[in-house]
Amino acid sequence: MENVEIARVLSELADLLEIRGANPFRVRAYRNAVRTVRGLTRSLSTMVQEGEDLTDLPGIGKDMAGHIQELSTTGSLELLEEVCREVPRSLATLVKLEGVGPKKASKLWKELDVTNLDDLEAALQAGRVQELEGFGAKSAAKILRSIREVRQRQGRFLRYEAEQYLRPLLEYLRSTSGVERIEVAGSYRRGKETVGDADLLAQVDGGEEEQAAVIRHFTSFPGVDRVVMSGGTRASIMLGSGFGVDLRVLPARSYGAALHYFTGSKEHNVEIRKLALRKGLRVSEYGVFRVSEEGREGGEAAEGGPEAGERLGGEAEEEVFAAVDLPWIPPVLREARGEIEAAREGTLPRLVTREDIRGDLHMHSTWSDGKNSILEMAEACRDLGYEYMAITDHSEAVRVANGLTPERVRAQWKEIEEVREAVAGIHVLRGLEVDILRDGTLDLPDEVLEGLDIVLVAVHSSMGLEQAEMTRRVIRAIRHPAVDVLVHPTGRLLNRREPYAIDMDAVLESAAEAGVAVEMNANPHRLDLNDVHLLRARELGLRVSIATDSHRPAHLDFMEGGLLQAQRGWVEKERTLNALSLESLQEWLARPRNGR
Repeated sequence: MENVEIARVLSELADLLEIRGANPFRVRAYRNAVRTVRGLTRSLSTMVQEGEDLTDLPGIGKDMAGHIQELSTTGSLELLEEVCREVPRSLATLVKLEGVGPKKASKLWKELDVTNLDDLEAALQAGRVQELEGFGAKSAAKILRSIREVRQRQGRFLRYEAEQYLRPLLEYLRSTSGVERIEVAGSYRRGKETVGDADLLAQVDGGEEEQAAVIRHFTSFPGVDRVVMSGGTRASIMLGSGFGVDLRVLPARSYGAALHYFTGSKEHNVEIRKLALRKGLRVSEYGVFRVSEEGREGGEAAEGGPEAGERLGGEAEEEVFAAVDLPWIPPVLREARGEIEAAREGTLPRLVTREDIRGDLHMHSTWSDGKNSILEMAEACRDLGYEYMAITDHSEAVRVANGLTPERVRAQWKEIEEVREAVAGIHVLRGLEVDILRDGTLDLPDEVLEGLDIVLVAVHSSMGLEQAEMTRRVIRAIRHPAVDVLVHPTGRLLNRREPYAIDMDAVLESAAEAGVAVEMNANPHRLDLNDVHLLRARELGLRVSIATDSHRPAHLDFMEGGLLQAQRGWVEKERTLNALSLESLQEWLARPRNGR
C-alpha cells in the first residue's frame, strides 16, 4: 500500500471518528498523522519491511505506527471496519463536499437519514436540508453545486496520486524477464493534472509464449483488486485504490509508433495522420507505411492487415514525426494547440527544466502554518542547490494559519537575518503571502510591505463573490505598487474545490500592465494556474513563478510536478521568474512601476 493510500484511509477514519463524536484530540492525532504521511518522500511500506521505527516520524505515536504497519501488510484496517459498523462509510464522501464538514455530515445523517450523495441530493431538492439549523438556502445551493462537480470528476485521480500507484507496478514489471522497455502513455505522459486510468506499453521481443508470460506476471501483481480482462498481448487490471491500468505488449518494430499513438492527444494524432495522408503514408499504432490510397484509409481492415505496405518506421517515436517532416514534439505539448505548426516553423518552445530553476519563491515556516523553522527550510533549499529562497508566511487575516501581525513580521525579519548568517551558499528573501481583502486592499500597511524583499498576494476568503466583483478585487490588489506575484490565482483545489468565479484573462492583462508576475503553484492539489491560463500568460509576456508553496522540506519536491504543468503551458526559461540569477531577480524586484 502506497503512502497516498495510507493517508486516504487515515483521513477517512478521522472523518468517521469525528462524525461519531470521538474525542477531538484523538481526531486531531489522525489528521496530524495524515499530514506527516502526505509529506513523506520515502515509502512507508518499505520502512515497515525494513523494520524502521515509525514513531521517529513527527505525529506518529505507537498506536498510529501500528495502524500504518497493519495497512502496509494487510491492506486493511480493523479499526476502520469497526467504526464503519456504527457509522456509514459513505458519510466520508459527504465530508469532501464544499459546505459540509464532519459536524454537518453527522447532522444530515442523524436528522435526515442522509448517508450518501444520492440521499443528500434528494433531500436538497425536496427542501429538507434548508430547514436544518446551520444550513439555509445559500448553504444548500453551494452543497448542491458541489455534488454536481463531484459527479463530473468521479473516476479522476490526481496525477500525483497516479504516480504513486504506478511506481511499484512499474518496478515490478521492469524486473520481469523479457520486458525490454516499459512506458506510461496516455494523458499521464502528457502531464495532465488528473488522469482517469493509465496505459502501459511494454516492449517484449520474444514470441507469443514470452508475451503471454509478461501478461500473466502483470495480472499477478500483488496490488491487483481484480483482473478486468486478459488476452495474449493485452490485459486490464483494477488496483485496490480503484485506479485502472491497461498493459499492451508490443514488438520493438512498432513500439515507437504505439507510444506516439497511445500518448495522444486524439486531436494531435488526427493532425499527424492528415499530414501523413498528404504524403501517401499511413500512420498507426503499428508503424509508418507507404501504401495505396485504399490502404491509407483502411487501417486494420486494409488488404494485408494493419502492417500492409512498405514499412518506413515505427521503432522510435522520432520516426513517426520524421515521416511527416517534423522534429520530435515533447508529449506535454501534444494537445493540438499549435505545436505542429510551431514544429514545422522551427519555433517550438525551449521548455523550462529543473536545471533552470535557481530558487523557490513561496514557502512557509513555523511562524505561520509551516511545520519547520526558517533555518530548516533554508538548509533544505541549500541542499537542493538553490541560489535563493523566499520565506512567505501568511499575513494576519488568515487566522486559521496563524497569520503574522505587523509586529510579528518585523520580529521574523530578525530571525531571517540570523539564518542568512548561519546558512552559507543561499540567500533568504524576506517575503510574505499577503491576503487580498474583500475590497481588494491588502492585509498589511504600506510601511511593512516596503520592508519586504518580495510580496506575494492571494485570495483566501470570500471566495463566493460574483465574477465581476472578484475580478475587480484581484485587479485592485495587483495594481498596488508593492505587489510582485499573484499566487494560486484561481483558488482551485483539484478534485475538491472549483476555481472561484474570476475573469482570468482580464486579471492576466492587468498583471502584464502592472509588471506583476503570476504563480504556477506546484502543490499537486492546486497546480494553479492551469495550462490554458499559462499559455495566455506567455502570450502577454508575463513572468511566471513556479513555486511549491511548501509547508515542510519534503514539499520542495513538488517542483517537478510544477515544472510539468508549466511545460504544458509552453513556459520557457526566459519567462520563468525563479530561473533568474539572484542578481537579476533582485533587479527585477527593484523595478520601477506603479509609483514605486
